[in-house]
Amino acid sequence: MCDTLLAKGIISEKGNLIFAKNSDREPLEAQEQVHIPRITHSEKTLNCTYIQIPQASSTWEVWLSKPFQMWGAEMGVNEWGLAIGNEAVFTQVKFDKSKPGLTGMDLLRLALERSKTAMAAKDLIIELLERYGQNACGGYENKNFYYHNSFLIADQKDALILETAGKSWAWKRVKDYASISNCLSLEDDFEEWKITEEDKYLSSIFNSKKGFKSRFSDFLYTYFSKAKDRKSFTEKSLNNQKGQIGPKQMMEILKSHHPTGEDFHPKKASAASVCMHATGLTNPSETTGSMVAEIRNDQPHTIWLCPSPHPCQSLYIPFYFGTETSFLTYPSYLEDNSLWWQAKKLHTIIERNWKELFPKLKAELNQVQGNWIKKDIYLIEESASPEELSKFSLDCYSFYQKWIKEKLLEVSK
Repeated sequence: MCDTLLAKGIISEKGNLIFAKNSDREPLEAQEQVHIPRITHSEKTLNCTYIQIPQASSTWEVWLSKPFQMWGAEMGVNEWGLAIGNEAVFTQVKFDKSKPGLTGMDLLRLALERSKTAMAAKDLIIELLERYGQNACGGYENKNFYYHNSFLIADQKDALILETAGKSWAWKRVKDYASISNCLSLEDDFEEWKITEEDKYLSSIFNSKKGFKSRFSDFLYTYFSKAKDRKSFTEKSLNNQKGQIGPKQMMEILKSHHPTGEDFHPKKASAASVCMHATGLTNPSETTGSMVAEIRNDQPHTIWLCPSPHPCQSLYIPFYFGTETSFLTYPSYLEDNSLWWQAKKLHTIIERNWKELFPKLKAELNQVQGNWIKKDIYLIEESASPEELSKFSLDCYSFYQKWIKEKLLEVSK
């Protein structure tokens, strides 16, 4: 389960594109933040998560947040200011598990590495979808978790929603803000669509309907995902803050719970929370990674990545293109000394004594995050050098590592 949202420059605080996503995965599926430079390739083929496809002659510099074991990514931004996030959507189209295809995360990363604009990324995803399909397991330990994908794709000029069901697809442009979740949302308001032979799998009831959503949506899985609740909340939050939306406001939306305020407790959480906490069979996912990106026209972009699960208990680290990132730590499948797993350990302790520990933790995190956002604005306005931006990223990352270590000692007493 996930949520992806954006505010175009016409309604943001400083006229920049603000793009955000929470990645909700299996609780032990660690997520890593990856910086890949622009590369010229000599290889002829590329190994994606399950299948091999032709490699491009060159790929763009990208920042990605991805499950540690997958080739593809849940979300990311490239050097041209193109940002993409994907969502699992549940449809009536059957999967042919004997013919593996590309995952939604593969499609997302391929589009970021090979496209300069939102429209070009949309066209490439459609091309790859029609050629290779998306018969691919999206689970980690759950090898029966198959789903189709929707995408929110944006640059400073254009933003659009692309929804798929098998090899069928529909898309439309975004006017000022948008939110997508784990449900199809396009009915007959698309700008273009294509229905493939997979339509024959559907019942006559669904075949008789003209819209994309009513034709393809699977009611049961969509209902239990609580996607409509989360989508309604994020859209309302964006609409209520028109003209004021910046990284801080997006982070607050991504940290939000249901129910709000003191009534929330992680042990009683449902899938209606944007910041998700796993509780069992009907709510098996939790937020394992998060991103807020500020895409600027003529200044460096800031990619705020959360290198830990549960954004409500975490800090977002600022990253930039063309900077040094050798200090990043990468989690494995077992608990290790990476920032992600150490934060996971801290969050487990916090959630055992939520009422007492969380308010103090939240206040401290908000103060630190607010200072970092102010420092980012200052550095961008002062035309800071790549070296200065690199140092800021390293300082924030090192602070977070030290802070987690100290908090673990404090709360373990």
